[in-house]
Amino acid sequence: MRIYMQTPLAAGDSPRFCHLILQKDLLEGWSLVRETGPQGRAGRVTKRHFQSQDDATEALTQERDLQIRKGFRVVFAEGVGK
Repeated sequence: MRIYMQTPLAAGDSPRFCHLILQKDLLEGWSLVRETGPQGRAGRVTKRHFQSQDDATEALTQERDLQIRKGFRVVFAEGVGK
């Protein structure tokens, strides 16, 4: 699953992005990868590990909702069931 979000274009500011990726790892768990930063530049990457897919999906949903409250808009979503 992955979700790509951006802030709206504002005068004088470059838009920011947030890319959330949920992926199965090699240790029978799940990783939530979050990359954020200004559009067109390298972003900051963080990873969080979860034992179950349900926990990882819940964290993905919470992170998406947090970013939406900060003004981000979903541009692209793939593999998201809800």
